[in-house]
Amino acid sequence: MNKSRTSAIFRRMLSIFITGVTFLGMGYAVPVSAQDKPKLVLQITVDQLRGDLPTRFYDRLGEGGFKYLWEQGLVYENAHHAHANTETIVGHVTLATGTYPSIHGMTGNIWFDRETGFTTYNIEDPDYNLLTEGADVDASSEIDPTQRAARSEGRSPASILTTTFADELRSSNGGQSKVFGVSIKDRGAISLAGHAGKAFWFSKATSQFVTSNYYYDAYPQWVVDFNSRELPQRYADTSWALSQDPSTYYFYDTDDRPWEVDLGGFGRTFPHQYGAGEGKYYTTMLTASPAGDELTLDFAKAVVNAEQLGQDDVTDYLSVSFSSTDYVGHLFGASSLEAEDNILRLDKTLAELFHFIDEKVGVDNTLIVLSADHGGPDSPGYLNSLNIPAAYVDPGSWETDAAIQRIKSEFGISGKIMETYNHPYVFFSEEVIKNDSIDFEALEQAVARELSVFPGISIAIGSTLLRRGNVPDTDLHDAVLKNFHPKRSGDIYVVFEPNMFINDFDGLTVASTHGSPWPYDTWVPVVFAGAGIASDRVMRKIYTTDVARTLSAYMGVKPPSGSVGEVLEEVFQDD
Repeated sequence: MNKSRTSAIFRRMLSIFITGVTFLGMGYAVPVSAQDKPKLVLQITVDQLRGDLPTRFYDRLGEGGFKYLWEQGLVYENAHHAHANTETIVGHVTLATGTYPSIHGMTGNIWFDRETGFTTYNIEDPDYNLLTEGADVDASSEIDPTQRAARSEGRSPASILTTTFADELRSSNGGQSKVFGVSIKDRGAISLAGHAGKAFWFSKATSQFVTSNYYYDAYPQWVVDFNSRELPQRYADTSWALSQDPSTYYFYDTDDRPWEVDLGGFGRTFPHQYGAGEGKYYTTMLTASPAGDELTLDFAKAVVNAEQLGQDDVTDYLSVSFSSTDYVGHLFGASSLEAEDNILRLDKTLAELFHFIDEKVGVDNTLIVLSADHGGPDSPGYLNSLNIPAAYVDPGSWETDAAIQRIKSEFGISGKIMETYNHPYVFFSEEVIKNDSIDFEALEQAVARELSVFPGISIAIGSTLLRRGNVPDTDLHDAVLKNFHPKRSGDIYVVFEPNMFINDFDGLTVASTHGSPWPYDTWVPVVFAGAGIASDRVMRKIYTTDVARTLSAYMGVKPPSGSVGEVLEEVFQDD
């Protein structure tokens, strides 16, 4: 590997010199020459991987996983999402498109659609049904309640309003590049595969990887063969146990904590029993443990083998989104024994993935980029145990507050003002929206003003002001503005104070949740490796919108249609 890496570096240095190294001095990145373009772009997204988590337990990591990235890769230590609502679909699509939700349109995991009168789950599409009937009706809503909003099991990328890097890669060569996205979550797979690729995700109802007829009329035979192996059943009647010496864990003495969630009998302490393979919550438990990432890896390997990714002179693309870190964080918190062991096991999963790619394609022929859709907070219970103030917020109490009642009287409103709160927006009721006698802007400002002084709320901003861009010139307001889309955003954007959270999602109580513009949610790793990338650590602040723009520059293809990111020039510099 070292010999070929040295050769790759030499070729790229020569290529850059011949094409004019002065471009770099002028602030331009020189595309990689055709002969040096990677055979595969491997984009890894780890759901809820806060920026410190890859190195938090560094002394106990193995070789070839996170250590490979951090010791041989180009690490951006101060990378952040620039938008305010740090939720799964928002971050994934931002990484894919290189732009803000105000442009790519995915403002949240769900939103209320005024035109249809229904709440929309981000990638649902009734025009494209799943190829496996009933694959979206399962117990997954117990741990992923955002999917309850979906009125159809259909899925497609149609709601993404701009192109992605993967789209532009395929477009650049007449569709010769093979593009695939794989994840436990449908939104994790679809977002990075873009409009022009193929996406597969795990169905908890059928215990299989599935897709929709947006991508295929029927499953390829290799998918049928993979699902017939019934790999999820290998965990039946086993348990998630600690992978290392218990005495070496930071959180070993605090395994059972009252704020942790016992989902369907999975328990709050090790070992966590998966139970019988036919159990109601069996597949949900798999996704809420390292098993979810291991199954994702299994399918990613199958894609590479079956589709022969990286085996010709045309660059292919594979996105792998690992979701277990997110589920574990929600149920147990980022500072829990479960989260600690999950990171150690994820490290092994990454090492296995990189070893597999090296055997099949060669890491020197593969451009690897790893990031996260968002970070994640510590649970209020954990913070309180350290005397750090933190608490939960209940939006359900806002409507009945005396201040809101006074506003209703002032504006002559008999029913509700606030119909619902779909994070991070308050949506007004139909009575308010359709009443032409109400000064809507004045009402919006009045409610926002009162909400801003409620306990646990930092700011509340009416959408009329956001539509005009008439907000204070602060980083916080700018992040909110980057999240605003006039057709999908609600009536008032609410930002909670730091370490103040919602922990109730349609009846499901969780230990912690993300979705804020505060650093614990915006800070994520960004690492480039393989393909002759020179190892380095960069401390300047960058943004996740820079990832897609840099990949486009590296490959010499046009940026995604809404791209606002900057080219990370260090990616083009050699030792």
